[in-house]
Amino acid sequence: MSYPACPKCGHSPLPADQALPAACPACGLVLAKFGAVPQRAVTEEIDDDAPKVGFLARWLLHVPDEVNKTNWYGRCAALFVLTLYTGKIFHDTDIFYGDIGGWFLGKIILPWHEAGHVIFRLFGHFMSILGGTLGQHLFPIVLGAALLVKRRDSFGAALAFWLLGYSVIYTGWYMHDAGDPQAMMINGQSSAETDGHDFINIFSDMGGWWLLHATTIGVVVGRIGEAMMCMGLGWGAWMAWLQKSNLSDSPFAESNVDGE
Repeated sequence: MSYPACPKCGHSPLPADQALPAACPACGLVLAKFGAVPQRAVTEEIDDDAPKVGFLARWLLHVPDEVNKTNWYGRCAALFVLTLYTGKIFHDTDIFYGDIGGWFLGKIILPWHEAGHVIFRLFGHFMSILGGTLGQHLFPIVLGAALLVKRRDSFGAALAFWLLGYSVIYTGWYMHDAGDPQAMMINGQSSAETDGHDFINIFSDMGGWWLLHATTIGVVVGRIGEAMMCMGLGWGAWMAWLQKSNLSDSPFAESNVDGE
């Protein structure tokens, strides 16, 4: 194969006879050897000095080339409000005493919790009960994944992760209540008066140890959820900081979404 220009550096003209040991006068690439190298290895050789775009930069920390200034200020405002709201949730939540804050978020995830019971009923009785918790977790997970894949919206995905953190706190509270039933269920009965408590049934099916340590498990899970909420806010703040250098007044900024 004869190259009109160097396939590595683009230099031309090249020697008319490109058999061994002919090489590019500019970069020294041996032309005959280049044609014999597998394409993957060639690409790696050419791009050896180029920055590698990893998973974090491509998805979790993706920043558009142009960031709409109005959208950016809206994100900063949302981040500020959610930070204050998170502080209130933490203030009102004390899983050790069976208290949980964030009444509004609880109402958002409750329909997904109930839908999970119905959807996972297909997989048997145990999964039907566990499905409520799986369903409420799947809501922010699917939302975050859709924002990343379809919109390349890392900031939105960070807020979805923040919501997942609250869902985990809610789960910790529910687990704690299994060991010390006192919550009011949606059927109007206290958790001590009904046999429909998810985690009393789940832990009972898993073995007595789980139910015996339900309060401790609930507190640990709740703390994990709090950490996740803080991580979500930190992720969102970092995205806002990265986007700051790409602000644009163009109304078409961020309109071209690369969802590859």
